[in-house]
Amino acid sequence: MTSSPAPKDPAPVAEGHTPHHRVHLLGLDGKQTATVALPLAFSQPVRPDLIHRAVVASQSNRRQPYGTSPTAGLRHSVEWSGKGRGVARTPRLMESMRGAQSPNTVGGRPAHPPRVDRIWTKKINRKERRLAFASALAATRESKLAAARGHAVPHGLHLPVVLDDGAEEISSAADARVLLEHLKLWPDIERARNATHLHRSGRARRRGRVRRTPRSLLFVTSAPNKALGFRNLAGVEIVSAARLDTEDLAPGGTAGRLTLFSRGAVESLRSRLGEPAP
Repeated sequence: MTSSPAPKDPAPVAEGHTPHHRVHLLGLDGKQTATVALPLAFSQPVRPDLIHRAVVASQSNRRQPYGTSPTAGLRHSVEWSGKGRGVARTPRLMESMRGAQSPNTVGGRPAHPPRVDRIWTKKINRKERRLAFASALAATRESKLAAARGHAVPHGLHLPVVLDDGAEEISSAADARVLLEHLKLWPDIERARNATHLHRSGRARRRGRVRRTPRSLLFVTSAPNKALGFRNLAGVEIVSAARLDTEDLAPGGTAGRLTLFSRGAVESLRSRLGEPAP
């Protein structure tokens, strides 16, 4: 009696070779139509440290320097009465015992004020910035990271979501809602809308930033001025593949944002990264 041949081992993967991850292409009805190979950047390991560093560098580079007036707290006519009078040597207003101008007095100059010549920018190496961007792209594949950010990720949905190019032609919020309901992603929009704060106190409210809305979906398109029907949904942001940044994929430095790509955006992103078609 002859025994059946043993199953062959799978072909080994070449050392240093990273396979292309594939996802289902979803139509406007939410049904799978084909499979799409993602760029190799989506297969990179997730590096939270590099992602956070790149986002902090991006935030610091656009920070506006600020400082106090050179004459703040010094606009007084003061005198010092001299030693031997049994009072502190604090400068006082003319013909008065009220202290002024000194940092330990009310209305006096600040002791260590912010200076406009302070350098807020932070440098990051070019390779580290590119690796952080690839790592942020790879983090969009992780459902656990998206759930940790607070997104309402439906069960069984494979991330990232790649849509047919017809999604870029949606110009009304009603059509955008129909698509998101087919994808079972509308609860994430309601989460951002219900968590919007309208009564912020402090300096933000005094400067007109009264409303604060959590981040929801990120829609990456192939070109600007696409998918305009999504722009009024709570927490949704639309960005073209050419202007996509690490901070868009990981707001606040926390990776795993729930991201939607159009098929054209995937190809534009592949061209931007300099990768050949699979």
